[in-house]
Amino acid sequence: MERLIEILHAYKKGATDLDQVLDFLRRLPFENLGFARVDHHRPLRRGYPEVVYGEDKDASQILHILQAMAATGTPLLVTRVHEEKAAQICAAMPDMQYEPKARVLYKKGPISEHAVAQRLPVQVLSAGSSDIPVAEEAAVTAEVLGQKVQRFYDVGVAGLHRLLHLLDELSKAAVYVVVAGMEGALPSVVAGLVKRPVIAVPTSIGYGASFRGLAPLLGMLNSCAPGVAVVNIDNGFGAGYLASMIADMANAWKHEDSAGSGTS
Repeated sequence: MERLIEILHAYKKGATDLDQVLDFLRRLPFENLGFARVDHHRPLRRGYPEVVYGEDKDASQILHILQAMAATGTPLLVTRVHEEKAAQICAAMPDMQYEPKARVLYKKGPISEHAVAQRLPVQVLSAGSSDIPVAEEAAVTAEVLGQKVQRFYDVGVAGLHRLLHLLDELSKAAVYVVVAGMEGALPSVVAGLVKRPVIAVPTSIGYGASFRGLAPLLGMLNSCAPGVAVVNIDNGFGAGYLASMIADMANAWKHEDSAGSGTS
């Protein structure tokens, strides 16, 4: 989106010619790389660029996709990438960053730190420290998509006072991503304390009867607290993406309220 606006402004000012604009627009719907069709049009349709799932792609494939996307000036995000593969990609694209705990490769967009700081935050909570990798996938996803993110980790129900200590901070969020394994109780508790949406993320952390995340998934789906939406097991990315969409709406309303309350 930013690159399209930039090139149209440049054409208006005479800093680029029509052929360059048309060349950019020809590639805008999608770019066929043979093994992948990169959806350059997605920021215009969805507000966010395409995200690459990296687990079953080799480094060369990911690199070709990222290079095609980088030409349009969008933020870049690749999920589920192990360190060796990430190192190969970062060697070819030094502006990429890698978060090993989340297994995420990324490059943020041009949004200013000041603009991000003014936003209502996405708050990411984890029940235990073993849930942090999934929580970090959610947190980094939201940050790459332009959100202000606050992290509160290891605040599960086994020590409820740790969560209650955060009540003042929790009142300031646009939306919550709550990550938990074992029995998955934390999202219900959070939803009973706050007035914004809660996105629950079950993790595969737990002993045998947790069934690799099925027990917390079912527990979250059966939450008695209203206002809880549930994503798939270990799907930090999906939670971070959805949280970003909700935060964008909350921050738009905040901006409209601020503008409407001004005096003339």
